Amino acid sequence: QLQLVESGGGLVQPGGSLRLSCTVSVFTLDYYAIGWFRQAPGKEREGVSCISSSTGMTIYADSVKGRFTISAVNANSTVYLQMNSLKPEDTAVYFCAAFALHTKVYLTISPDDYDSWGQGTQVTVSS
Repeated sequence: QLQLVESGGGLVQPGGSLRLSCTVSVFTLDYYAIGWFRQAPGKEREGVSCISSSTGMTIYADSVKGRFTISAVNANSTVYLQMNSLKPEDTAVYFCAAFALHTKVYLTISPDDYDSWGQGTQVTVSS
């Protein structure tokens, strides 16, 4: 299994921004889909966004469209999630995860489709 390490979480005021990083233990991201997920207390884990760096294809949950941007940098095997206009309801533990592209015929942000996970980073949006 891959190793994924998230960083960049913290406390931010409503309307503020954060950038999360996910560093993956691979030589190239091109063979993997990398997704971001979040889980708030008492709620199920939900998909936020994902990217295939080989195609540039991305998916966003409706709740974050226009506010969050996912990107990938192969040179350092890192996927970023730029989060702008943050809201209190964005408060959660954010996880990144991966699956090998050859195992699926579509890109997805369903947590059940991912098989390697990081430990998570806390994001708190509060005044």
